[in-house]
Amino acid sequence: MADTGQTYRNHARYVPAYHMVAGPILLINFLWCAYRAFTRAGPDSAVGLLLSIALIIMFLFARAFAVTVQDRVIRLEMRLRLRALLPADLAPRIPEFTRDQLVALRFASDAELPALARKVLDERLSDRKAIKQLVRDWQADTLRA
Repeated sequence: MADTGQTYRNHARYVPAYHMVAGPILLINFLWCAYRAFTRAGPDSAVGLLLSIALIIMFLFARAFAVTVQDRVIRLEMRLRLRALLPADLAPRIPEFTRDQLVALRFASDAELPALARKVLDERLSDRKAIKQLVRDWQADTLRA
């Protein structure tokens, strides 16, 4: 995504070669291997089916692992950012933020972050989508997994 207007509506990251090429190819491969395993049962078709299942599992976990690492980095970045931006009365509450809250707050500008952070904690908002929709001055994050 370019810096030309990332918003809540368009912030999701899709990598065409991964999401729209590799994923469907792996799905077609699985369906073909399943068909072969049931129409031409044998050791070769069984191994092919197992391998196709393993590839789909790897495809799904590769994404999950990357997003988990990204969330850990965001959590660290946001704690440092909050420490620098929050008023003295709110700074001791930084450990109260959950991972989901911190990940959602990362799109808020420095100017709106203190008030939004207070609202999130005071109202116990935890849904990433709901928090992101509260952001008014959206700061693009183009370096995501």
